[in-house]
Amino acid sequence: MIVNIVKEAQFELDETIAYYNNQFDGLGQDFLNEFLSTIERIRKFPDAWHPLTENTKRYQTRRFPYGIIYAVEDEIIVILSVSHLHREPNHWKDRLDKNKD
Repeated sequence: MIVNIVKEAQFELDETIAYYNNQFDGLGQDFLNEFLSTIERIRKFPDAWHPLTENTKRYQTRRFPYGIIYAVEDEIIVILSVSHLHREPNHWKDRLDKNKD
């Protein structure tokens, strides 16, 4: 399956990596490594994770308090958000409509 990251989710990913790098040297790389492992698990088992809506799912990372919110459209996994679990839970929902353009 192809993975597509919407620009807002890419910004969240970059912002999170920078934040963790500022906390402790190398921690941002650890987050990126976990994110990439998460993407591989989602790619292998796209239907296995917690449903949020009819068309979206969330995979919670193991080490960090983040959820990767995604939708599966045909053979494409669309990453909609790299979301801190204590953030406003529905901040990403407007991205569903944007992604269909």
